[in-house]
Amino acid sequence: MFRRLAISVRPLPLSLRLTDARTYLIIAAFVVLSVLTPWAFHQFHLAGATYLPMHFFIFAAALAAGWQAGAIVGLLTPFASYAVSGMPALTILPQVAVEVTAYGIIAGLLRQKFHLNVIWSLLGAMVAGRLALLVAVVIVQVVTGSVYSPLGPSATPFNAVWNTIAQSWPGILAQVVLTPAAFWAYGRFSRKPQAG
Repeated sequence: MFRRLAISVRPLPLSLRLTDARTYLIIAAFVVLSVLTPWAFHQFHLAGATYLPMHFFIFAAALAAGWQAGAIVGLLTPFASYAVSGMPALTILPQVAVEVTAYGIIAGLLRQKFHLNVIWSLLGAMVAGRLALLVAVVIVQVVTGSVYSPLGPSATPFNAVWNTIAQSWPGILAQVVLTPAAFWAYGRFSRKPQAG
């Protein structure tokens, strides 16, 4: 069933024209959703680091509209979220921006250029985003001499990233289940009835 679900997902339009005003409306909508979802989670005291609510619409933008949209939504979302809610914390904001921008670029490229289905594009982007996060943490450590992590100043970049992954398993599981299901549902319910 997992294989069938992943294969039966129909793609949305995968190219955005940067000269088309609708492109910017689509990007703005995904950024707003990516900012409001974590904000809503925080209102109910649900940890963003556990449930990863910011990631859902960044993945959705990339998988639905291509890597350009994924890159823009991924880059803008953390800074817009910080401006609205002060989250993510300023110390980790650059690292989060690198991570989620990588999600948007890689998910979109795998879907748009390599024609992978939603689940494989999503999984590939999840791995690439965590590797990008590791590189960002290392660069921050080289520049500042510190690793910003809940584990404290003695954390290594690898331990900091592994802790992030271990803490966020509920969000990762939700993304793997809900993202393909949402695309499948969209494809199923957006098909026009065949004239008969």
